[in-house]
Amino acid sequence: MTTSLRQLAYLTTLTLLSACATLSGTDARVGSRAAADRPHNVILFLGDGMGVSTVTAARIYAGQRRGASGEEYVLPFETFPNVALVKTYNTDSQVADSAGTMSAIMTGEKTRIGMISVGPDAAQNDCAAGLKYSLPTLLEAAEDAGRATGIVTTTRITHATPAATYAHSPNRNWEVDYAMPAQALEDGCRDIARQMIEFSHGDGIDVMLGGGRSVFTPAGRADPEHADAAGVRKDGVDLIEAWLKADSQRRYVWNQAQLQSLESSPGQVLGLFEPSHMNFETDRAGDPAGEPSLAEMTRLAISRLQKTGSGYFLIIEGGRIDHAHHDGNAHRALVDAAAFADAVEVAMELTDEDDTLIMVTADHSHTLTIGGYPERGNPILGKVKPALGAEAVDLEDRPFTTLSYANGPGYQASLRDLTDVDTTEPDYRQAATIPLEIESHGGEDVAAYARGPNADTLRGVVEQNVLYEVLRGALFN
Repeated sequence: MTTSLRQLAYLTTLTLLSACATLSGTDARVGSRAAADRPHNVILFLGDGMGVSTVTAARIYAGQRRGASGEEYVLPFETFPNVALVKTYNTDSQVADSAGTMSAIMTGEKTRIGMISVGPDAAQNDCAAGLKYSLPTLLEAAEDAGRATGIVTTTRITHATPAATYAHSPNRNWEVDYAMPAQALEDGCRDIARQMIEFSHGDGIDVMLGGGRSVFTPAGRADPEHADAAGVRKDGVDLIEAWLKADSQRRYVWNQAQLQSLESSPGQVLGLFEPSHMNFETDRAGDPAGEPSLAEMTRLAISRLQKTGSGYFLIIEGGRIDHAHHDGNAHRALVDAAAFADAVEVAMELTDEDDTLIMVTADHSHTLTIGGYPERGNPILGKVKPALGAEAVDLEDRPFTTLSYANGPGYQASLRDLTDVDTTEPDYRQAATIPLEIESHGGEDVAAYARGPNADTLRGVVEQNVLYEVLRGALFN
């Protein structure tokens, strides 16, 4: 489908939806069958980098953390009745990145690697083409249709995955003005942080929770929590203050206590809990000012969006699963994946599958592998204790771990002897086959799981942009 046709479909959807805007959720249920079948809410959970091997390892880890052998454990979203495999490639890359993949989910069109909701006709870094070939996103459509909206992430809220829901950029790294070429600014392109604050659809995004304070405040402005951090905007604009001034009921918070105090207050919420990305779940308890978990942010977001009574579209990203994998650190990746599953469980508890679609998926995979014939119940982060007849050591008589990476910073020209090494320790890096400074994404399919209205349209092996159709069908049909 061409960009113009996609935009036409977008406008047609809004026209049809406007005609139904006076129907409340109750009225819709007593109206026509088509209206009665329309779900009220959609929640998309995106585990960044949560490929199938990560799901399997996280399942075992979570089960073992509860005292079981682990293999038989079931993550909350694994109970969903509808499952599909998803092809993740970008239009120009066999192994995808988060920008192109989330753009496919949000716009219904696959695009180039590194592009934020901009069609494949635009080249990277081309501001004029980026403006010309911008693709409408599902979150924009939801806001224009009068739905409440929310974004929750453990990364900077301007990072690739959340950015693809509300921004348009021919370069995912244009999160702040200083990261942009002067020519792009002169040609009218705005940095991603500014696009979020100046979001012009509906009445604006209702709940925005994540990290990334520094890209919203002027260069040199001291961070309220960390003495070694400061704002980085070269234009001197305080975007947080600009956002607050636009509506007296808006609230800004930057720590866990402030977030909890919002329980009964009205208005839109912006929460930025770190200068950059939020802490890994493993390290969260040590945060100086207190930092909410993904599950806590999920609970607050759903609670606030439910109170609007207009139906909502909420995107929740477990973003640091990906970052731990890039560091070759399976411990932090699995702990964050388990925390992500906890957040899904919160959503399941707070919603009714008769009127709320919940989809859980990943944008891409990683090179994490599971092998070596460990016995049932062997610690997933531990060294292989083999089942009968298998090997416990490599050809050099050294023990080895169940988990490893195909590439990354864990590469060792001469493998270390792990006999006296605690491989379950949080900072341990699993061995990697090919030396890379940063472990890469994996190109295999990822899984998508769904429950609720329109979930039965998710099945088989699908292109990633098909997820857009499942979500759109739940929001607008």
